[in-house]
Amino acid sequence: MRELSYRKSGVRFSAELRPNPAAQCSGRELVSIDRATYAAWERFVTGEALPPSTIESPVLDSWRRSRDAGVNPVGRAAPVAARGDDMELLRRRHRELMAAASNLFAHTGDLLAGSHSIMLLTSPEGVVLDAAGDAATLDAARDIHLMTGGNWCEAVVGTNGIGTAIATRCPAQIHGAEHFCEGIQGWTCAAAPIFEPGTQDILGVLDISGPPQTFQRNNLLLAVSVARQIEMALSHSALGERLRLLEHCMNRLSLADAAGMVAIDRQGRLIHSAGRVPLPVGVGERLPGFRPHADLEEWAAHLPEGLRPEWLHPVVAGGRTVGAVVLVPGRGVRNSPVARLAEQSSEADPRRSCFDNILGRSPAMREATDLGRRLATKRVPVLVEGETGVGKELFARALHGGEHLGGPFITYNCGAASKELIAADLFGHVRGAFTGATNDGRPGRFELANGGTLCLDEIGEMPLDLQPVLLRALEEGIVYRLGDTQPRRVDVRLIAMTNRNLREEVAAGRFRRDLYYRIGVTRLRIPPLRERDGDIPLLASHFCTQLAERHGVPRREFGPEVLDALQAYCWPGNVRELRNVVESLLLMDSTPQVRVDELPEEILASVPQAARPAAEGAEPECPSLEAAERRAIQKAVINFQGNLAQAARLLGISRSTLYRKVERYALEDFVRAAGGNLEGEGGAGD
Repeated sequence: MRELSYRKSGVRFSAELRPNPAAQCSGRELVSIDRATYAAWERFVTGEALPPSTIESPVLDSWRRSRDAGVNPVGRAAPVAARGDDMELLRRRHRELMAAASNLFAHTGDLLAGSHSIMLLTSPEGVVLDAAGDAATLDAARDIHLMTGGNWCEAVVGTNGIGTAIATRCPAQIHGAEHFCEGIQGWTCAAAPIFEPGTQDILGVLDISGPPQTFQRNNLLLAVSVARQIEMALSHSALGERLRLLEHCMNRLSLADAAGMVAIDRQGRLIHSAGRVPLPVGVGERLPGFRPHADLEEWAAHLPEGLRPEWLHPVVAGGRTVGAVVLVPGRGVRNSPVARLAEQSSEADPRRSCFDNILGRSPAMREATDLGRRLATKRVPVLVEGETGVGKELFARALHGGEHLGGPFITYNCGAASKELIAADLFGHVRGAFTGATNDGRPGRFELANGGTLCLDEIGEMPLDLQPVLLRALEEGIVYRLGDTQPRRVDVRLIAMTNRNLREEVAAGRFRRDLYYRIGVTRLRIPPLRERDGDIPLLASHFCTQLAERHGVPRREFGPEVLDALQAYCWPGNVRELRNVVESLLLMDSTPQVRVDELPEEILASVPQAARPAAEGAEPECPSLEAAERRAIQKAVINFQGNLAQAARLLGISRSTLYRKVERYALEDFVRAAGGNLEGEGGAGD
């Protein structure tokens, strides 16, 4: 045995170098790993010079990247990146890729049975999403975490087919001792990246793996062929969605009423443009700043110059959002159908940036808006405090909109990402700053908000070790992109939002005292709905009118008994919960008058027993089983403001089962309208 010694992040690392386990196996169990390659690997990891032409250049380059990334060469397995619910969420995030590969993987088990080979599909980061093939090999692969959830990124597990294909953007075949980690040298793999049609972004990897005796050069050709089939399936699906988007545009919108129209697919790509609309890209290209599947509000913040956020509208077909359309109203046609559609309120409507449009006549609300108006003209940090769903971002937008200086309004949720991603998102990065960094680098939210307002939601969730970096950026007005030494000066007004008591967080040591004083120069508390005496009837009527117009359904009336019940309830979800209840009442019944017995159970619990409607003699209509199940899911989603985990517990089913039923009944948009997030935890944000 030899001692392995090398440097990892400037620290000397030593470990016992065990003999190659694969080299000790023989016969049908495992083919002996090429001794020359293993000898070269030993020399490389112990720092000895390699004879010329000993190892092929692509493998040697990957070894060097692995060493530079600090990968342990005596590692025995890949790390596991996701399990349980996290794995389910990851698979949902890449559901289109999995759907495109589903037919192939459905037949792979039978085709590869007895072959000692398995086929795997991974995310663009190298995390395994699906695996199929020979049962015994699938079981053996678990020892090295070559299974769903295993992370095979080259930077964490070294040279391997999946990670090296991602790193090089080319098909890769890695055999035996060519793997950088000793523990996985008893395997052979061939992998091909799967590219997004039209953009050539990597969507994932198709890999074929097995013990060394399964090595064949043709495995790489097979992996490439299957990857291309998946790309064709994705292209076919995307084409169908674009056709539905265009059909929607042509059927419902008349260019005679508009000066221009732009259609954008779910990937943020331009698919159609008509009229005089100046655009920085051509058809088929992604608009700058448009992340695939991003929220509409994020797209609205990156519209090309001359296009207004309120002109951007989502297009839903077949129960799912297939893209968006930008309608440019023509002059002199402000009363046309297109102009009225463009004037409808949207999540990105800048008209919300005005205190006059914040509804509320209660003393508590008037006090908050009066203070907000005074703070709007002062370019100082504001800490907006309030419970979940009170409308903190509405006030933040009004604070920004009240400034005559104008400038961009950039929002960021500090509780929605990992520490590393928060740093990259806020401060930006340069090319090659970290694995997964964009080729050209990217500005952070501070740079995007230069000259305007940066709104940090859930500031109390900011990781403790990032808080001094944020404080320094606020104090000095200078940011450094990750991987860069060049200072970039920014002029940003900060509005921070939280539903936590930051004073208690400071006392508990979870939030820095100096940062608290810096962001809380001025504070604005938004009252919860239970403190807004008399505002509930006003808000219910407003939401009823607004949502009826949005969904194209008749407006319903709230009688005195229903309003009494609404006002008796404590509203833990505040205004957002009220809006969701009103939306549910509109969508789940079409009678002109809302009945008390339609209200959710938790609201009925607040109504005195004597005030509840007495049971009538007539038997109620018995719905179908599917209709009853659909209605139960809707009620549960509304009750928990879109939180699918809590809704699943109430229904007595697993969260993955609830996800499938939401898809089955095409309730995705209903969940989003209730405040849920199908890409992550379904809780309502602020």
